[in-house]
Amino acid sequence: MDTSQTTTPEPVVTVSEAALKEIKRLINVQGIESGGLRLGVKGGGCSGLSYTINFDDNIGQYDQVFEFDGVKVIIDAKSAIYLQGTQLDYHKDLMGGNFKFVNPN
Repeated sequence: MDTSQTTTPEPVVTVSEAALKEIKRLINVQGIESGGLRLGVKGGGCSGLSYTINFDDNIGQYDQVFEFDGVKVIIDAKSAIYLQGTQLDYHKDLMGGNFKFVNPN
C-alpha cells in the first residue's frame, strides 16, 4: 500500500454530473492516461484568493485524492481548507463553456 498520499473517506469537494462529463471528455481528447484533475487555491485576485484547475500526474505526499466515477481529483492540504464543501460544476452556453466553483463558504 502506498502511504505517500493522504486519502480521506469524505471528499473535500463534490463534482457535478456536467463537470464530470466534461472532465472525461477532456481526458479523452488530450489522451491523459495517469494522474488526475488538480483543484487548488492560490493567492491573487480581488478577494485575495483565486481557484486553480489543471491536469497533473504528480501526487505529492500531502495531497488528498478523491475518485469520482473513475476520475481522480487531487487537492493539496492547504487548498483543502479553502475548498471544503465546494462543488465543481460546468456550464455551457453559446459562447462556450467553463468550470465553476460553487463554494458555500
